[in-house]
Amino acid sequence: MKKIIVTIAIALLFLGCSSSSQENKNVEAKLAVGKSLATLKLNDQNEKPETIAPDTKIVFFSFSKPVGHACNAFLESKPTNFLAEHKAVYVADVSPAPTIIKKMFILPDLKDLKFPILLINNDKLSAEFTKGMDKDSIVVVTLDNLKITKIQNLKDQKALEALFSKK
Repeated sequence: MKKIIVTIAIALLFLGCSSSSQENKNVEAKLAVGKSLATLKLNDQNEKPETIAPDTKIVFFSFSKPVGHACNAFLESKPTNFLAEHKAVYVADVSPAPTIIKKMFILPDLKDLKFPILLINNDKLSAEFTKGMDKDSIVVVTLDNLKITKIQNLKDQKALEALFSKK
């Protein structure tokens, strides 16, 4: 009897996982040339709601832990006002992390950083932003009046440094 209950519980767990991934497949991609980020509203690492300013030129995204660490290391080596001076915004997707890990470790660590980070902390929103994107790259979106004009995938911190040295 115990084996049957455990088997049913595991089956239900997998069914729940597969339906969620099916739901994520049916989302509309938010990052595509020609789309606008004008309505994007995310909380920063201090839980303050933020929008993207109309004069923003670059938004770069990290969708995985290693990419996030590379972006953080890049920004930690810059002056506090680096993002503002370059009309740039950094967005990190923390939604894949378990809630307890986010609350106990990730969010407190992010609050200690000297630069602003907008956070994707919702599975559905994450699916909309990651659809069609390379999660193992720094995804850089170039904007003109909040409209996406170009999307690039950068492989590492050095590539991000090169991008901003051109500006």
